[in-house]
Amino acid sequence: MKFGVVVFPGSNCDHDCYHVLKHVLGQETEFVWHKDTGVEKFDCLVLPGGFSYGDYLRTGAIARFSPVMEAVVRHAEKGKLVIGICNGFQILLEAGLLPGAMLRNDSLHFVCKYVRVRVENSDTPFTGGVSRGEVLKIPVAHGEGNYYADARTLEDLNREKRVLLRYCDGKGRVTPEANPNGSCENIAGICSQERNVFGLMPHPERCSEKELGSEDGLKIFKSIIG
Repeated sequence: MKFGVVVFPGSNCDHDCYHVLKHVLGQETEFVWHKDTGVEKFDCLVLPGGFSYGDYLRTGAIARFSPVMEAVVRHAEKGKLVIGICNGFQILLEAGLLPGAMLRNDSLHFVCKYVRVRVENSDTPFTGGVSRGEVLKIPVAHGEGNYYADARTLEDLNREKRVLLRYCDGKGRVTPEANPNGSCENIAGICSQERNVFGLMPHPERCSEKELGSEDGLKIFKSIIG
């Protein structure tokens, strides 16, 4: 499988994603500069975490207008895979590839720690290798990860089983205490109606090697590879 890792000015998790995909999993992987528009050769595009364009205006607001994003939209419209991690998720929301918006964490503090997330749907290209209800240990690192959507959108996401990850405790219980940022319904990750676009706030690339304290992130990347 061929991956393209998009690099925006301010991306800081691009090399992490590249390392996991190319060196840990042995996949053909290339960087894609934010001004590039030729992405046809890739099977999956990765929008990594970081602070694209310094998060001026709001997270992802400027990156959404990068030339590469028109290519990302076309890529998704063709049914190819796109995964946005943290800042990448924020960019997908700004681009309209996923519904909803990100607000400041309810604590108004940057949160950087390991959390637990429960897999809500294993019938997608991103979670196919994980059991429904399985609890993953994955770190978060964000100041604006408070996912918000109106009642109608939340109803649609739940009915269509598009919520893929929810923050939970170690026993898989979805509780307010397990929510690190105040996200609606403890939502940590969602997918598109076509199930080919996935956005999540936790960082699977930061927990894909034993030395990092968890290898649960590999389960997401391995699901994509199939």
